[in-house]
Amino acid sequence: MTYVDELELPSYLDHTPEVRQRLAEAASRAVVLEVDELCREFEGPGGSFLALDRISCKVRRREFISVIGASGCGKSTLIRILAGLDRPSSGSVRLDGQPVSGPGPERGMVFQGYTLFPWLSVKKNVMFGLRMKGVHSRVAEQRARQWLSLVGLEEFEDHYPSQLSGGMKQRVAIARALANEPRILLMDEPFGALDAQTRSSMQAHLLRIWETVDVTILFITHDLDEAIYLSDRIVVLGTNPGRVLEIIDVPLPRPRTPGVNVSRHFLATKRRLETLIHSSETSGKPVSASVRPRAA
Repeated sequence: MTYVDELELPSYLDHTPEVRQRLAEAASRAVVLEVDELCREFEGPGGSFLALDRISCKVRRREFISVIGASGCGKSTLIRILAGLDRPSSGSVRLDGQPVSGPGPERGMVFQGYTLFPWLSVKKNVMFGLRMKGVHSRVAEQRARQWLSLVGLEEFEDHYPSQLSGGMKQRVAIARALANEPRILLMDEPFGALDAQTRSSMQAHLLRIWETVDVTILFITHDLDEAIYLSDRIVVLGTNPGRVLEIIDVPLPRPRTPGVNVSRHFLATKRRLETLIHSSETSGKPVSASVRPRAA
């Protein structure tokens, strides 16, 4: 039994009036990304393997959505399909009502690995996508400096990736993704390789960026605290095959502060996430819930 298990906590479904108002406002916004009955099957030596089973959800403008689940639940497969780097076996993905059939600038992608070009300076890394789109070098340079200022790296524009810390490299990667002004930013465990202190700092950076920029974020993580701290809603995936167990409205007000992780609503949400993931790992079957998983 953990410390959280011993506490008397409110239901994770109990929302304060402030949180209910925030969730209602978010629910009134236009849908940016729609995933409908998405399946992905792979062929292997032993036959076919179903990695994702009828994944459905809707992501609305300026929402921050996290996807969590045990190892092997298909989180990275899902985000690769959303990015257009892989194709579903069935089902559909639509961005602003248009089918996703391949990569596109309207979807920015940030990986766990920093994926920066080591031979380019920080500024030129951020400029790269803009130049590929035909933006004049002077304009691209100006925009790159604006994004570097937003992520707090304007003083490092002439440095090279090898001269930066892990957290700084990831901030450059975020600036590069945002420079194309995507409709949605897809992030595949972007802070997974960072130490705890740097990770906490990057979470705060990301929230400040999200609060400043008109962008929707879909964030893959295995860290429950990170998902609760950052998100408006959390999509919980089960394993074997990957499927939606529940979509949880995070019962915390915004803006978030580091101390929120000891609040009763935070701990109640974490308890529910632990129950869902642990039960899915041990049983391999959908977990009964006090509310049905909803398609957002």
